[in-house]
Amino acid sequence: MPKIKTHRGAAKRFKVTGTGKIKRNKAYRRHLLTSKNAKRGRQLRNPAYVDETQEKNIKMLLPYLV
Repeated sequence: MPKIKTHRGAAKRFKVTGTGKIKRNKAYRRHLLTSKNAKRGRQLRNPAYVDETQEKNIKMLLPYLV
């Protein structure tokens, strides 16, 4: 079997936790932050987890991550 290529864009965006969940950063924190309130900005700082329905798709892009 040949080696499978990792999707490099996905590799930069996702990490796996110790329990096997896939961690991601939240969107909407790059620009136009003055119109967003401080509470929203703080909440966007914290990482989120990929939904269970999408985990299979992410794992296909990252075969050596898990």
